Amino acid sequence: MNLRHRLRIGALVTHDAADVAPHAEAAGYDLIAATGPDAWTTLSWIAGRTTGIRLLAAGLTVPGHNAAGLAALGHDPAGLAGLAALGHDPAGLAGLAALGHDPAGLAALGQDPAMLARSAASLDLLSGGRLEIALTGEPGVLTEAIEIIRGLHDTARPGPLRHPGPRFRIPGTQRGPEPAHRIPVAIMGPLSDGLIAVADGWLATTPGELRDHGKALDDAAVAAGREPGEIRRLLVVPPDLGQGDLLELVMEHGVDTLLIPVVEAADLGRFAPGELRDAVARLRPHPVPAVFKPASVRAKRHPGIKYDAIPGSLAETAIEPGDPGYRRVRSTYLRGGAPGLVLRPRTVTEVADALAFARAHPHLPFGVRSRGHGISGRSTNDGGLVVSVAALDGIEILDESRRLVRIGPGARWTDVAQALAPYGWAITSGDYGGVGVGGLATAGGIGWLAREHGLTIDKLVAAEMVLADGSTVRVSATENPDLFWAVRGAGANFGIVTSFEFEADEVGDVGFARFAVGADDPAALLVRWGRAIEEAPRDLSGQLILGRPRRGQPNIAQLVAVVDAGDPRTVVDRLQPIAGVGPLYDQNVVLTPYAGIMANASPADHDGHGEPVSRSALVEHLTPEFAEAAARLLDSGAIHWFQIRTVGGAVADVPADATAYAHRSANFSIVVMGADERRLDAAWAGLRDHFDGLYLNFETGRGAAYLNDAFPPATLARLRELKRRYDPGNLFRDNFNIEPGGTR
Repeated sequence: MNLRHRLRIGALVTHDAADVAPHAEAAGYDLIAATGPDAWTTLSWIAGRTTGIRLLAAGLTVPGHNAAGLAALGHDPAGLAGLAALGHDPAGLAGLAALGHDPAGLAALGQDPAMLARSAASLDLLSGGRLEIALTGEPGVLTEAIEIIRGLHDTARPGPLRHPGPRFRIPGTQRGPEPAHRIPVAIMGPLSDGLIAVADGWLATTPGELRDHGKALDDAAVAAGREPGEIRRLLVVPPDLGQGDLLELVMEHGVDTLLIPVVEAADLGRFAPGELRDAVARLRPHPVPAVFKPASVRAKRHPGIKYDAIPGSLAETAIEPGDPGYRRVRSTYLRGGAPGLVLRPRTVTEVADALAFARAHPHLPFGVRSRGHGISGRSTNDGGLVVSVAALDGIEILDESRRLVRIGPGARWTDVAQALAPYGWAITSGDYGGVGVGGLATAGGIGWLAREHGLTIDKLVAAEMVLADGSTVRVSATENPDLFWAVRGAGANFGIVTSFEFEADEVGDVGFARFAVGADDPAALLVRWGRAIEEAPRDLSGQLILGRPRRGQPNIAQLVAVVDAGDPRTVVDRLQPIAGVGPLYDQNVVLTPYAGIMANASPADHDGHGEPVSRSALVEHLTPEFAEAAARLLDSGAIHWFQIRTVGGAVADVPADATAYAHRSANFSIVVMGADERRLDAAWAGLRDHFDGLYLNFETGRGAAYLNDAFPPATLARLRELKRRYDPGNLFRDNFNIEPGGTR
């Protein structure tokens, strides 16, 4: 028998015995299976009282022809004859009958595949990606049902789901919700090549059914172009079987999931899950990976990655090129990628496990991703490893009197703003809500409140991080202060931050304004706008965006400004000098909570293509000389757009040597983007005399020149010394990398 899956021990319960679920989890059970008409309710209750045990909704009946119940299939829904007609041996339902309910109740669960798909996705989201389902019905019906379930869950596919099948006709329906993971779908009853081609497992209700039909399952899998070992085999364990019988079923018939009927907590002691697993492990000739991947996935593996050595804690959530969810995680906002493996840890311990795996692959590109955006695109690669900490997305109020907040690196800033809004708080945090906390909060954080409240890193009071060697440390002004200094501006070089502690600011309603002004003389406009910004009170921050001039069309600059004040008169007073820097074509001014500004994040997955080319610089003043050079850059046609963000104000109050972000005197951050790197660099060179550093999150360039621009000599020397101490092997290298050995 081709044994491909790790043995799982599950408890099969009804709603009357649902309270044994926490005991089953504590006893080492892998799975809780619920059956009967209240299966969804039972599993929802169990999901809220357990943390890691998997959930199986068993015996969900799918009716045919968009009708409810088995009656549409010509069966008697009230009797065992209906189940017998589906290929089950009525006498073999003793395991279910032992639970104290009528097995015919399975028929009452009949539901439309689309309804089932949405119910399953909702429960999977509720449980954190722990759900599995087992369907019963006529083979053709189940084949279509599984196709519909998969189609509705595939929200990455454009357009509505259309299914013109012979039994279910869906002219067009919105996809979603997307489940937390790919929900395994097992089947009960007769087999067919078409059904085995799409099912993930087969649930047998008796050992006899398994022995009689196991060969047919193997043949059907081969006929469908799959390995027999790809299909999980689940079995309801009758009360008269002992451990020796179970070992035979596992070793001779390939059973990988044993469901033990449980009425009360005492029944959990019938078998010891750990002993069963150990016994199977001793009998198996080869170790079994924590998660089985079918041949279609294994065929796309990269030869330099030890996929079978992925730690068990990470295997279930890991995504590789052949997996259905791969296209959702391969790219960033602007950069197209094709990593060989994406690890998605959910805990600090799993982050350490991921870094151990990365250390075992020193020859591969290695990116770390917090959640979203990432102009530089460094959090993806081609053929390498990516560790995504998107699952570490908690937001917790630690001390309301101090406005102290703990935030996970995988949270998005829009979520943070929404969570803090009821308290009247905010943390300055870029200008796009879809950005992940981790990437911004280790680099700087230039945002809408910068001139009033400083950079994001200026609000950081502590952090917890996993270092290159897998150790976990806490950093603050008094705990590992050297690392605390480095994390604030160069954090991606030293570890993975697993939580941040910020001191939020009191921020009520703010004024948010958009202006479109004429820019026929862009140099003059830049000088006027820069002067207006520097003369404005600190409660005003903003940005300016210019595109390359187009022949025959007026040149328009987009100006955006935020006033940290809720009084309309104050907002108008602050905005008038900004609106007056050029001919005004359009304007829009609103009073809104800060969270309203940050609610601009798209729910879509990133799907970048190609290689982004961006250049970044910090400047103190928009002088006439700088403005003329910027105008020539715009005229060159080498860039798509030109953006200036305001810094200065409170940012400059922090001493230059207080954080690794050292260029504190700059009032403006400049970003340009183009397609041709050589052409862009040639045009960009005309502005270099005006620069005073760069902001690394907006820079795609690599090499010593960019490193020297980002960090003054004393800062860079200190960072290199810390790199030698904390990451001597340069594990965290595929970012804005500070090499421990010196210059590149």
